[in-house]
Amino acid sequence: MDVYRTPDDRFVDLVGWDFAPNYFDYQGLRVHYIDEGDPSAPPVVMLHGDPTWGYLFRHFIGPLVDAGYRVIAHDHVGFGRSDKPTDRSAYTYALHSAVLAHLMDHLGVSGATIVGHDWGGIMGMEWAGDHVDRVQRLVLMSTNILIPPLPPGITAYQAYAVRHPDLPIGSIIGGGTYLEVPPAVQAGYEAPFPTAMSKAGAVQFAQLLPSDPDSPEAAALARIRDLMSVWTKPTIAFFSVKDPVFPYPESGEALTALIPALDEPIILDGCSHFMQEERSEVIVGRLLDWMTS
Repeated sequence: MDVYRTPDDRFVDLVGWDFAPNYFDYQGLRVHYIDEGDPSAPPVVMLHGDPTWGYLFRHFIGPLVDAGYRVIAHDHVGFGRSDKPTDRSAYTYALHSAVLAHLMDHLGVSGATIVGHDWGGIMGMEWAGDHVDRVQRLVLMSTNILIPPLPPGITAYQAYAVRHPDLPIGSIIGGGTYLEVPPAVQAGYEAPFPTAMSKAGAVQFAQLLPSDPDSPEAAALARIRDLMSVWTKPTIAFFSVKDPVFPYPESGEALTALIPALDEPIILDGCSHFMQEERSEVIVGRLLDWMTS
């Protein structure tokens, strides 16, 4: 398997990102995560989606550590400082799921608050549902468990990603926000992806949302729906009415109807899909209040 490894100097002097890298091996792939705070403190595990990386949660890490939590944020294979197979066919939902499970076992995560955005929310729901005894809370942001047929906005982005394999990551982040994202921040999102071949995972992540009801990914998502239909641990969700990917009320109402533990979602104004760029202080404040209530 041909693998691209982003040079370390691409991560120097990024705005808001000065966290020490940590790595583990998964079947020959080097996978990155950050691990901040007291190792004995209650863990908060943050899972990004497409086409971001741990950088998405940079505004969350310091306040959560200061509040007494251990914060773990890992980069899925193909993203951030993790290795990036250059063949799109290497990326499957089963791979991403297995790598996450390996990370959690590697770090001995238990008593965790799982925070997931976009695909990270889907993966977080799966891991939580499979490890109920190791999870304290579940936090969902701009996510949903989609099954075929997919919404037009999703299929349009899937087609766009295939047509443009050298994805303009920074511009996509800017297009997925309501407020303007500064160029230096867009550069932070671009940092792991200096070449077209480094973006194979980002292109393929979008394709993993299944259009074929008989695909392995459709079966995986159906199983996650089953897991969440009996989920009773404390759960909170954040949505935006301006989110073109997982809009409210559609996505919020779908998850609320599915998950017994999820009450009315928190709806944020003045932000879009990448709400962490626009309403981080509000989200962190609401999150900490909820976690300590």
